[in-house]
Amino acid sequence: MDSYPAPANTQSFELEIKRSRFITSVARITSRAEGKQFIQDTRTAYPTASHHCWAYIAGKPDDAHQYDQSDDGEPKGTAGKPMLNVLLHSGLGNTIVVVTRYFGGIKLGAGGLVRAYTQSVSEALKQLETTARKITSLLTVKFPYSFQGKLDNYLAVADISITNKSFEIDITYTLAVPVSLLESIRVDASNLTQGQIEIIT
Repeated sequence: MDSYPAPANTQSFELEIKRSRFITSVARITSRAEGKQFIQDTRTAYPTASHHCWAYIAGKPDDAHQYDQSDDGEPKGTAGKPMLNVLLHSGLGNTIVVVTRYFGGIKLGAGGLVRAYTQSVSEALKQLETTARKITSLLTVKFPYSFQGKLDNYLAVADISITNKSFEIDITYTLAVPVSLLESIRVDASNLTQGQIEIIT
């Protein structure tokens, strides 16, 4: 897998369930800190709401260390966990969902709350505009100046980003390489430079 979907931009969706308003805000984040800031921004945007329940995956879809969730005052396990479950089954990464609830006067019960928060996130994700995020690994290479033109052309055609350049006795590039291409890049770069490239990482 060289990429995974993430939100294209910040989007908002609303449902009414038994007179309660459920506003689902979805955004792309790249860290836990960005997630916390988005939660705070949502609280500021809807200051009179009853709850701001949330769940996020701050990194790749399969990185369990980047998961978190909160019921924000709803009965334990009725909001954050169901929301995270929907996220985990969506294949999305770098995604936060905050469901803002305005209580409408009718209690939903534990089962009703689980269904409501699950539905809110599920419906929002069905309408979500996404963009692909590449999964890359950093590769550092060092080579003589005489091969710069050839290597630059190759990297441009292969759509491989150069994240850092250093010009000393030799040239050093740090490359962001799609994980599935790592081995072929090593071979191609060696062939292009007649074996005069040093692959550091």
